[in-house]
Amino acid sequence: MPSAQAQTAAPTMAAAPSATATPIGIWKTIDDATREPRALIRIYTEPDGSLSGKIIKVLDKDANPEKRCDECTDDRKNQLIQGLRIIDKMRANGAIWDQGRILDPENGKLYRCKMSLEDGGRKLVVRGYIGVSLLGRSQTWFREE
Repeated sequence: MPSAQAQTAAPTMAAAPSATATPIGIWKTIDDATREPRALIRIYTEPDGSLSGKIIKVLDKDANPEKRCDECTDDRKNQLIQGLRIIDKMRANGAIWDQGRILDPENGKLYRCKMSLEDGGRKLVVRGYIGVSLLGRSQTWFREE
């Protein structure tokens, strides 16, 4: 039978992974209108320690695999959507990641971005906004790995 000390430590140890979880990994996005899977996004660490994210696979069966970011106005202009970096410069700030930007590849617009984990790190709430966070919208992404 485990000691009282071991029994007390077990719940704390089980909770630790979610407290240190990060958005690094692969996430499935869901289309707001159809509720169907839209894309897989890989979030990764840059050499400067910030987080970036790119579309690694378009899941929409009706999407054109040759579709490009025609509306982008920066170095991503005319790049293929699959492989496109859509998140950059995200920095940890307590339990959230912010100070970065997210690109909407449909219209080429850049928005300020905040991300936070929910459900023990299985969900990522991504909020894009202009100006203040109240003037934006959120999506929930689902961890794939």
